Amino acid sequence: MTSPDLFVSADQPSESRNRLVLVVYTAAIFVSALLLFSVQPLFTKMVLPRLGGSPAVWSVAMVFFQSLLLGGYGYAHFLMQVRNRTIPVAVHLLLLACAMLTLPLSISSGWGDPPMSGYAPWLLGLFAVSIGLPFFALAANNPLLQAWFVRTGHPNGPDPYFLYASSNIGSFLALLSYPVLLEPMFTLRTQNLIWTGGYGLLIVLIASCGVLLLRSPAKAAELNMPADDANAPAPSWMLRARWIFLAAVPSGLLIAVTAHISTDVAAAPLLWVLPLSLYLLTWVLVFQSRPLLPHKWMLLAQPLAIAGVVVLLAFGGEQNLLLTLGGHQLCFFVIAMACHGELARTRPAAKYLTGFYVALSFGGMVGGLFAGLIAPFTFSWVAEYPILLALAALCRPTGNERLPRWSHWYWPLLAALAVALIAPTWSTGKLFTWLDTNRVWVIGAVGVLSALLALALNANRWKIFATVAVALVLLRAYPSDEGRVETVRSFFGVHKIVVTPNGQYHVLMHGTTIHGAEKFKNDDGTPVTGQPEPITYYHKDGGIGQAIAAIRERKGAPLRVAVIGLGSGTLVCASEHGEDWKFFEIDQSMVDTARDPKYFTYIQVCEPNLEPVIGDARLTFAREPDGVYDLIIVDAYSSDAIPIHLATEEAMEIYKSKLAPQGAVVMHVSNRHLELSSVVVGIADANDLKSWVYSEDSGRDNEYIFSTSVVVSAREEADVGKLASSDKWTLTEAEDHQRVWTDDYSNVLGAVWRRLRNGEE
Repeated sequence: MTSPDLFVSADQPSESRNRLVLVVYTAAIFVSALLLFSVQPLFTKMVLPRLGGSPAVWSVAMVFFQSLLLGGYGYAHFLMQVRNRTIPVAVHLLLLACAMLTLPLSISSGWGDPPMSGYAPWLLGLFAVSIGLPFFALAANNPLLQAWFVRTGHPNGPDPYFLYASSNIGSFLALLSYPVLLEPMFTLRTQNLIWTGGYGLLIVLIASCGVLLLRSPAKAAELNMPADDANAPAPSWMLRARWIFLAAVPSGLLIAVTAHISTDVAAAPLLWVLPLSLYLLTWVLVFQSRPLLPHKWMLLAQPLAIAGVVVLLAFGGEQNLLLTLGGHQLCFFVIAMACHGELARTRPAAKYLTGFYVALSFGGMVGGLFAGLIAPFTFSWVAEYPILLALAALCRPTGNERLPRWSHWYWPLLAALAVALIAPTWSTGKLFTWLDTNRVWVIGAVGVLSALLALALNANRWKIFATVAVALVLLRAYPSDEGRVETVRSFFGVHKIVVTPNGQYHVLMHGTTIHGAEKFKNDDGTPVTGQPEPITYYHKDGGIGQAIAAIRERKGAPLRVAVIGLGSGTLVCASEHGEDWKFFEIDQSMVDTARDPKYFTYIQVCEPNLEPVIGDARLTFAREPDGVYDLIIVDAYSSDAIPIHLATEEAMEIYKSKLAPQGAVVMHVSNRHLELSSVVVGIADANDLKSWVYSEDSGRDNEYIFSTSVVVSAREEADVGKLASSDKWTLTEAEDHQRVWTDDYSNVLGAVWRRLRNGEE
């Protein structure tokens, strides 16, 4: 039985009641945050197959969640302007109940296939109609429950921001537990049901919070409020604008860092989780009553972190991979800590709490919109990263400069330095050659200068910003890639076309992953003539080349082939006269690049009238007639960021249905971060297909002929011809202990672990 002193209306609530209030409110905020951040990877994973598994889906999803977070915070702010305590409780519980009726989560039935362009608006609409209401209700909980907590009269009510740390601990745990626990253990359907049950529990907790609020003494909050807080003036508009800026920069950096390590360093799976986890951790740390990392330490470390990123960018992505990835994320953590620490330092009195959170969420949305939507359509490279890095210098507080008599000389000195370093790029003389050769030291020195300026002279933040900007301009003036580089950016990522210094090869890259290459000059410098030879992973002696030759020999007649993934167009020249090859590609910019003879000539020479089918192959290929293809080549896996939905039991069922009676499926599974051969063997076995695995190092990397991992699957041994008897191809059984990937289940972390355990093939 409940003790009667828990709910007695008195001027001073009892100690036992205060404990109950703290436990219930902390639990409600924690569970709400847990649900808020676990729904993001859960629902986004449900949506990924609609858009080819593009990493950009995550960026757009984050923009949606940040935007709806602003809506939820605005709703909470408006609701808490009502003086009557019953109305906010009743309205919010009604909203939660209505949202509960839309569960479990599902993609709206009226939402068809994605359009040929305008993916981001389409995706935002899909999220809005599918999960908009339950997410909106969750988004409002953090500021709303904190405002209710203040009104309960709890002794900690005057400074309720410690509850924000509890919220972010829940978010942090949800984010890390998803790839580590939920995804490997449960199907999407089970995850969905668990999440729906959690939502029901949350409604009970919030109803309990409402009861505790309504049974609190009416004047409890006012009696508990210090005089300074009660009489505190409203924050100025300049301070509100500062809050927005301080929230926008790390929010944008979060997406920009994720894009950078997925594009310019390594498109490794799950890397987006790490920056987001660090981002949430900073909120946990800065709003603690006694921060583990004092704010003044973070302000001292921030200019060093900015300089560190400049140096890392100068080195480029080919250096020590783990050190580079760790360095970018450590620097991001320090910069975010400094920005969020400034927000915590300047937070207002508790009565202005909801307005403060509105400013924070608005800033987060602005940063997300810039990095997630505006920048990808504005820049052909990941320019948002250096831009936001420079803006981070402006997040520093104002201070008194040391040696102010000399400070006014800094501007002309910086201008002279910039001219001296940038002007040589318009020539090809000895000075340019020296600067280009020593680019890391030169750019790093300018970056370190900005740090020294901050630490030694406590310089004005605009001077630090300008110095960082000069260093970042030098990064573009003296790029790390050898040879001439052009970039192409679309919703599906940033691709680089690298022309090697002697012009011998044109190479198509995604970050440090090569998608294809073409030889334009012979070793003696003469132009290559005739039909271009397929190289990289598609050389005639490689796994894919051997599979094509074996199926062609087995049939003894022209082949009918479907290829999923175009790349540089290399496989167009693997066809022979009289054969029918059909290509499926999701990215129109990739088609345009492969068609352009200044980049690659495979299509121009071998099939100038080629018209690839545009769209996600899982959708477009399913519309092909059954039983017609002698060979299906799935080549969407040479990038390290994989479209999972093309490697599931259901996907293989589609491929099998399109095969001619003696046809075969060839899947290219070369990957530096995931072991995928066993995945393909498993999904083939689930469809009663036998599989042969090929993995061999060519030893010819200097000729851009690389080692490949390939799996060929067919109904019978005779269907793969001489591959079945080749000592280079191994008939492989499915692993009994390894769960088959389906549209409802995949285990990316397991694939990462197998690659780490077995080493790179």
